[in-house]
Order: sequence, then C-alpha cells, then structure tokens
Amino acid sequence: QVQLVESGGGLVQAGGSLRLSCAASGRTLSSYHMGWFRQAPGKEREFVAVISRYGGSTSYADSVKGRFTISRDNAKNTVSLQMNSLKPEDTADYYCAADKSVSGQVSVVARRYDYWGQGTQVTVSS
Repeated sequence: QVQLVESGGGLVQAGGSLRLSCAASGRTLSSYHMGWFRQAPGKEREFVAVISRYGGSTSYADSVKGRFTISRDNAKNTVSLQMNSLKPEDTADYYCAADKSVSGQVSVVARRYDYWGQGTQVTVSS
C-alpha cells in the first residue's frame, strides 16, 4: 500500500503557473502508474494527466494538453504536475492517484486507481 500527499496548490492569476507535487510513502512509486485528477465544485472528478511507471508513456486531457506537464522521479518517490498558462476553468481540487495494475497501459478512468491523496486546492483568478 502507498500513501500519497499532494502539495503546491494555491491562488494564482490567469496566465500564471503552479507546480503540484505528490509525495509517496509506504511503497516504491515505480510500482504504480500515476495520475492526476481534479474536481471542481459541483462537478465530477475528471482526468488531467497520467504517467506510466517509468515515465515512458504520458497522456493528457484535451483541456490541459500543451499547458500541463506530468513528470516523475522514482528515486525521490515523487510525481509532479507543472501547470502553465492557467485559466479560471482550471480551478479545482487536484488529486494524485496510484494505479497498481500490472498492465503496461495507463488509464484515464478514476475507478481504475487504487490509492488517492487528500488533494490540494488550485484557484485561478481572472
């Protein structure tokens, strides 16, 4: 089992940047595909980005493609989400999640993920 803790959220103006981090403990991060999801008030949780166990494969939601970058450092047991050109519609709670599937394919579906962090809030003002 792995424990996940997100950090790096905050308030930023539109057009600005934030870098979210997810620190893992309890088990080595290379055992998991890692994803970022977000949930805005009154909306369902949605996929943002995912990275495979050793970083060879990534996938992004269309809404963030070209603006967000997911990366991981297995030696440090961390996953990051660099968010640039932020928009007010990016405002949400952001969660990192771990998928323990042995499949080589990453998933964009939240129910595929086994472990979740508590989330970090991102607010983008216009």
